Amino acid sequence: MKIIANNKKATYDYDISLNINSGLVLTGSEVKSLRNNSSSIKEAYIEEKGGELWLSNCFIKKYNSSSHNENNPTRQRKLLISKKELNKLIGSIKKDGFTIVPISMYFNDKGLVKLNIGLGRGKKKYDKRQSQKLKDWNKNKQRLLKNN
Repeated sequence: MKIIANNKKATYDYDISLNINSGLVLTGSEVKSLRNNSSSIKEAYIEEKGGELWLSNCFIKKYNSSSHNENNPTRQRKLLISKKELNKLIGSIKKDGFTIVPISMYFNDKGLVKLNIGLGRGKKKYDKRQSQKLKDWNKNKQRLLKNN
């Protein structure tokens, strides 16, 4: 598994309760561009349209040797996900007020591009401070144990 892009702010801004791996509908030149590690999902988000999930605002740089003249680097890309998982996600969005957040993009063992998405709820400011304190304490604890 080769990681292409990570969204580090996802775990900081959201409390992730469920992780799901999904496929993406991409063009050939986009896949070649991803092999060069020229993408970002930092400001990407997932929205539901017509019973399908779409990845929006995901930046994939234009491949230099491609013959496609029209390539929008932030176009919407369809997520490939099973019907059962799709219904569970859409129900959680509409009923419980959850958000679907892209966490990471990677190549699987077969060479296919996959997107790890999480179902999460937004954190409040005090939750973010508490998680930051816990993270810092764990770092300091590891340093103290290492030095002794």
